[in-house]
Amino acid sequence: MRKKIIIAIIVVVVIIGFGYSQYASALQINAKIVESKLLEKTERGSLYNLELEFNNPSLLVLNAGKTEFTIEANEKLLGGGDLDPFLLPALGKATTSGTFLREQQADDNSKVKISGVTKYQLLFASIDIPFTYYPTYEQTRGFIQDS
Repeated sequence: MRKKIIIAIIVVVVIIGFGYSQYASALQINAKIVESKLLEKTERGSLYNLELEFNNPSLLVLNAGKTEFTIEANEKLLGGGDLDPFLLPALGKATTSGTFLREQQADDNSKVKISGVTKYQLLFASIDIPFTYYPTYEQTRGFIQDS
């Protein structure tokens, strides 16, 4: 009987350790801009279609729900948008698209930051994983100014 309890405790500790290590890996998910395209200009601002690629370093297959994000330039809010839901494979990449409304313009040399929180559904729980991405100048020049 005592052996069974010890084995059960060891199994629980291993499962908890594996779960935590995968959660820590999931926190390292990163994103990059694949493409941006101006859809329309309105009085409210410029509407863009953004395509982002997410990279999953964990062993978990993650089902991402709708993701809201903001884009800042030199710590000034340019606007925000939503990404479509997507499935992020274990140790893999997934591309998703969404819209971004740029309400303000930024200088060409602005340091741009994209940040948001994605809610991932697992079999028995959901986790919120924040992401922050600093795109290159080439990736952002199409949507920080209408040039």
